[in-house]
Amino acid sequence: MTRILLTGFEPFGGEASNSSWEAVTRAAAETPPGTNITVTRLSCAFGTALDELRAAITRAAPDLVLCTGQAGGRPDLTVERVAVNVDDARIPDNSGRQPIDEAVVEAGPAAYFAALPVKACVAAARAVGVPASVSQTAGTFVCNHVFYGLMHLFATELPGLRGGFVHVPYTPEQTLGTARPSLPSSLAARGLRAVLTTAASLDDDIRMAGGATH
Repeated sequence: MTRILLTGFEPFGGEASNSSWEAVTRAAAETPPGTNITVTRLSCAFGTALDELRAAITRAAPDLVLCTGQAGGRPDLTVERVAVNVDDARIPDNSGRQPIDEAVVEAGPAAYFAALPVKACVAAARAVGVPASVSQTAGTFVCNHVFYGLMHLFATELPGLRGGFVHVPYTPEQTLGTARPSLPSSLAARGLRAVLTTAASLDDDIRMAGGATH
């Protein structure tokens, strides 16, 4: 039995909901065979979110940690490849903080790669009918802050753990009256379950195109 910690975020930026939390709760309602899932909702706040993540890891003692966040404007489920050591907030977080050009971890490395078979996870989501792709950036807001903090925790304190970050598009309800892309939370949840199943059972990644030209 693989113990999994699955996280999403609270709403931010004036939104009434957060697509990542909608997807996470749906995904956990139909646990993939051979897994035990604990879900946690993180605050959209620099520093606080990492404290909450660390506490959730201590409580759940997981084998795998998958954090998720909302990526408004993206059309598909995106599995993040790399976390960078910078907080550069375009808008304030939910606590009113807006760090600019600050390190997530002082003296930490410039970046970490996800501890996931990223391309295999993308292929698994596509195989169950969910649009998905590799992402080369998790942004510089709280999502990347959490992703980098998670990878730094693995590297410095919990080397036996694996995990990473997945971004979820807006739900259709969030885009009513606009031309912004969206993905139903039921589909996002199906994709997350495929990602979790793959990450729990596969160590080595597959070889397929997943790069970007810009």
